[in-house]
Amino acid sequence: MKSAIKSGLLALAAAALPAVASAHPAIGEAAGFSHGFAHPMSGLDHVLAMVMVGVFAFQLGGRATWLVPTTFVLVMALGGALGVAGIHVPFVEIGIALSVVVLGAIVALNVKAPLAAALGIIGLFAIFHGHAHGAEMPENAAGAAYAAGFMAATALLHVAGLAIGYIIGRAGERQGVFVTRTAGGIAAIAGVGILAGLI
Repeated sequence: MKSAIKSGLLALAAAALPAVASAHPAIGEAAGFSHGFAHPMSGLDHVLAMVMVGVFAFQLGGRATWLVPTTFVLVMALGGALGVAGIHVPFVEIGIALSVVVLGAIVALNVKAPLAAALGIIGLFAIFHGHAHGAEMPENAAGAAYAAGFMAATALLHVAGLAIGYIIGRAGERQGVFVTRTAGGIAAIAGVGILAGLI
């Protein structure tokens, strides 16, 4: 049991390790698959939110394990298209920071939301994440490759969250709930720090 809890915490730390900077740091030209793939890994806000999406999907179980992450990626692509088109979406950076707070809190409190409500919450935050990165992409083939890389990395972070949920779940119900809630709480607190500009 202790080794499973340790593994879960190590997995969470490994997922957050690349996130040494928050929000959307300049990583060079926003073009090409490799830049798109690297970008989500460079922002603490995006890494934490995406991992929490995966953990949330695992907590809900059933169809939610694939519907929640898939919905996020697809709606994020829509948000990205709005950004590329120059269509204004208000409070994007605040929305991204709030996504970390809310998703972390949902995981910490083990909220068993109805699937429709879960998809609505996920979709709302996906618009903000997608728009922020879509606004940075050029409208050409290199931009399309960047978008593909960004979506692939986001999906990978969702899978990491699902894996973390699974690993923690194997620790046993009592220990698993404690570790999951702790991880969600840490993410929510980090989100408050991002929202306040402290991280």
